[in-house]
Order: sequence, then structure tokens, then C-alpha cells
Amino acid sequence: MVSRCDHDGPFLGYLFCIMTGLHSTPGLTVTRRRDLTLQSGFIPPCLPMMAPRPPSGPLWFHEIKHDGFRIIARKDSRRVTLYDRLGNDLTQRFPLILEAMARLPSCTIDGEVVTCDDRGVPSFDLLQRRQRDDRAFLCAFDLIELAGDDRRRDPLEQRKFDLNRLLAGALPGLVLNNWIDGAKFDGTTVFDQVRSLGLEGIVSKRKDSRYISGRSPYWLKMKNPTSEAVRRAAEEDLAR
Repeated sequence: MVSRCDHDGPFLGYLFCIMTGLHSTPGLTVTRRRDLTLQSGFIPPCLPMMAPRPPSGPLWFHEIKHDGFRIIARKDSRRVTLYDRLGNDLTQRFPLILEAMARLPSCTIDGEVVTCDDRGVPSFDLLQRRQRDDRAFLCAFDLIELAGDDRRRDPLEQRKFDLNRLLAGALPGLVLNNWIDGAKFDGTTVFDQVRSLGLEGIVSKRKDSRYISGRSPYWLKMKNPTSEAVRRAAEEDLAR
């Protein structure tokens, strides 16, 4: 179901490819166009809530959580801006992401920036020390706005379908963060496999959920307690 694979581009890349249940239901269409209601500049991201166990059932998508940090990428006319989750401007830090966003139409994308080590494994340490910023890429998982259309009120399933189409043929700085359909694999099965690979965890999201800034009860995060990311966070807490 989940496997490692190389990422095309001028760097040693690493992605987790979902072998079944890759994408949302084909044939979804936007019912009507809406005027843009997003504020200019930074949009606070939608954040998952911690959960004791993964949800199961056909109402959910499950995504692998990468060991990176959040980026809100905005393309407005000819200008691209990259924000971290607090609104700091990181546009000039990640040239591959900047170049890839510049080739897209006006849009706002939510995702996780990832840098890989020599084994092709995501390394937060490299990100933190800014050693390979020129090779970092964005694992995109949500579409907030497209061509002036505020997509936050659309169901997640529709947003993912349109994000998949938007990123078809995108430059290496932008990569679709694939997902597993809960109708095919339950959350516990997905989480157990992710944990066996030593990954950080998963985020489970309701297919019908809207995009809201702040914590959402329809996005649930489960962390692998033995992963490097969780051990690092625990050490940082002890050091405070």
C-alpha cells in the first residue's frame, strides 16, 4: 500500500507513494464559481487536532505526515509569496518552490516543505539548519484558492481533485501529497504501516470538510511515538 519512491528533479528526492486509493473520485465538478473572499497576504492554516486513535470508514482520507514544516504558497498575478504557519515570509528561502509556483495560475496552496538527506529521507534537521534549502520541495495537500475562486467552502474531496489537476506537469518544487481513501483501507491499518516504517504519523481528514483557519475537529493527527520527529519534540520540551 505504501512504498518509498524517487522524486523526479535535480535532488535526491523521497516521497511516499500510495499504491491504491491514490486520488479522490473522478468526475467531480465545481457547482458554481464564487468571487474571491480571501484576505490579501497571509492566510492562517487549517490545523489538525490530536486524536488517540485513527478514524475508520468511507468518510475519511488518510495522509502521511512528513517531517517538515507548513507552507502557505500564494500566487497572485505575477507575484509568489511563501508563508510559514505564523505568517513569516520565506519566499526567497526555497527557490524550487518559488519557481514551480511562478508557472501556475493564480492560486493558494497549503502543504509541507520537505528536504531530503543523502538516503532520500526527509530530514527536519537539514531544514532547521538551512543546509539544503535549494533542494527543498513542497508536498501540497490542499487548495485554498484557484484563479480568484475561494475554495475553502468546497468539500475536501473536491479541493483535492482540483489540486491534482492543477499540479499535473508541475515543476519539481511542487509535488502532490498523495492520500489513502478510507473506503479502501481503515485508519488503523494505514497508521500501523506508517509506524512500522518509522514515519512521524498520519493526518486523517473528513472528505466533506471545509478549510478553516485554526484547529479543525475534522482533521485528526496521530503521531508515532517512536519516530524521530516525536522524540525530537520530547527532547525540546525537556530542555525548556
